[in-house]
Amino acid sequence: MQESELWITRIFNDYLPALGNFFLGLVGIHPDPRPWADFVVMQLVLAALLMLVFALLRPRLSPDRPGVLQHTFELVYEFVHGQAEDQVGHEGARYVPYFGTIFIFILSANLIGLIPCFESPTSYPYVTCGCAMATFFYYHLKGIQATGFKYPLQFMGPIWWLAPLMLPIEIVSHLARPLSLTVRLYANMFAGEQVTLVFLGMTKFLIPVVFMGLHIFVGVVQAYIFMLLTMVYVGGAVAHEH
Repeated sequence: MQESELWITRIFNDYLPALGNFFLGLVGIHPDPRPWADFVVMQLVLAALLMLVFALLRPRLSPDRPGVLQHTFELVYEFVHGQAEDQVGHEGARYVPYFGTIFIFILSANLIGLIPCFESPTSYPYVTCGCAMATFFYYHLKGIQATGFKYPLQFMGPIWWLAPLMLPIEIVSHLARPLSLTVRLYANMFAGEQVTLVFLGMTKFLIPVVFMGLHIFVGVVQAYIFMLLTMVYVGGAVAHEH
């Protein structure tokens, strides 16, 4: 049981404990009187909000009279598309759906904590680890799809007799990537949220606004860095010249 709960987590635990324990049972965890954790509920809320935004946007798409929301997402798409082509190459557009999804999700997760009575799910290592592992499996999958049986050769080095040395180095390097992605995002968002909460508790005027602005800046930068590193990893995995 959690020591404290968000108001929305309390609602889930009061009215939907059976559903929570059903999902816990699927992964072999024993039933809990209050199975819902804050970071799980916040991800569900975030997913629902994003689905609502896109549901509202879809019927309003117009090439002649685009609205503010359409303009915003067009800018996001053009930004992600441009970065993908820079990092991956001319085939980068094929991977824009994943890059855009991970960017929008992490950015929204970073910033949702600024809404009163909510908190950023990315301030929990479980969430950042999940995003990192998704990227880890994604770029290996795309590497296998792009290069086929030649993909493992990337781990062997440029010369065959270097393979005994390069293989363990490459394995350690790749295994360190999800750890690096997890810790970087979690540490920055956890520290930013704690600093903001401390200053909100100390004073109610001006100073918290400064740290909330800093929190927004950090949230945007960390979402961008996560997406950029994902692009770098995908670019390396699908490169045919290897």
